[in-house]
Amino acid sequence: QVQLVESGGGSVQSGGSLRLSCAASRITYSLYLMAWFRQAPGEGREGVASIDSDGSTSYADSVKGRFTISRDNAKSTLYLQMNSLKPEDTALYYCAARPRPLPPRQLLLHRDAYNYWGQGTQVTVSS
Repeated sequence: QVQLVESGGGSVQSGGSLRLSCAASRITYSLYLMAWFRQAPGEGREGVASIDSDGSTSYADSVKGRFTISRDNAKSTLYLQMNSLKPEDTALYYCAARPRPLPPRQLLLHRDAYNYWGQGTQVTVSS
């Protein structure tokens, strides 16, 4: 069974930074499309960023220029560097994984395109 474990969440003030990590196990990590999603209370799960094994990325418009997704295939670890955080970034952040084949590009940030999920790590941004 694929296991994804997120860490690095916390509470910061507006304008601050956080770095999330997601450790993957029991998968051939380098073959998987990886992504970050988030879910605020009372809201649906929103795609934040995705990254393929070759390093190609996709971002939600709301985080472009502020967030950076990266991966270390040797360590089977996914990262999300979040800068210039805003109160509206407050949410539970999830790591997700999908094996080959890749979905169409328009589905890279769609929750239904991913097979495996972590338990989430909370990010709270205060004004």
